[in-house]
Amino acid sequence: MTGVHASAQQGFSTQAVTYAQGRPGYPRQLTGWLTDALHIDAQSTVIDLGAGTGKFTRLLSALAPTLVAVEPVEAMGAQLSKLLPDVHLVNGTAESIPLEAGVADAVVCAQAFHWFCTKAALAEIHRVLKPDGRLGLVWNVRDESVDWVAAITDIITPYEGDTPRFHTGQWREAFTGEYFSAPEMTCFAYQHVGSPQEVIMDRFLSVSFIAVLPAAAKAAVTAQLRALIDTHPALRGRDTVAFPYQTQAYLCHRLRQKA
Repeated sequence: MTGVHASAQQGFSTQAVTYAQGRPGYPRQLTGWLTDALHIDAQSTVIDLGAGTGKFTRLLSALAPTLVAVEPVEAMGAQLSKLLPDVHLVNGTAESIPLEAGVADAVVCAQAFHWFCTKAALAEIHRVLKPDGRLGLVWNVRDESVDWVAAITDIITPYEGDTPRFHTGQWREAFTGEYFSAPEMTCFAYQHVGSPQEVIMDRFLSVSFIAVLPAAAKAAVTAQLRALIDTHPALRGRDTVAFPYQTQAYLCHRLRQKA
């Protein structure tokens, strides 16, 4: 689909199942943030933009029965439909949301906004929100103060190329004060607990720019990750691993356009 970065279109298409298995969930405290900061409740109409396989959609669906998931990658949307068959799923991008103006009380982007952090996307999000609507941005950020987590970053980063990434901070540049207020951050500690296969192998082999690597390069990454699991004292011989994250949640208020 036009407007979707090649790494996302190809990588998420080929690794949608692995993505669904390996990506972390979200901390319980985030539910309170969604209700308090974004004012989401049972009467709200909410758009989950860049919904992916539905990891975050599931959390939203418990709060807001009137929920629309927007996802451009067909394979990702197929996983969402399996997980949440009752959620209304539409094919669309951040720059072209197939909904009427002023329909949503909140738009939420989880693990996604860095893919479409443009003025055009913010203008379109602004369009579909009600006058007092709110935009929420959420990312699970690896806690690289833990040495083996930092080692994983060192393994994968050489392959990222021009793939949009949260850690660059470039997503902030879209907030010029025209459509939304500056993002206000709340941070929660979170651990993704599971087997090394789930929380490390599945998680990082489903990273978009790793998923699209040629076979030899992907095998090299796989070997490095397995070697880390097999040799690091905090990972070696463990059936269960607690992968540390900081969940960063950002509130952005919709601004009224100047006449």
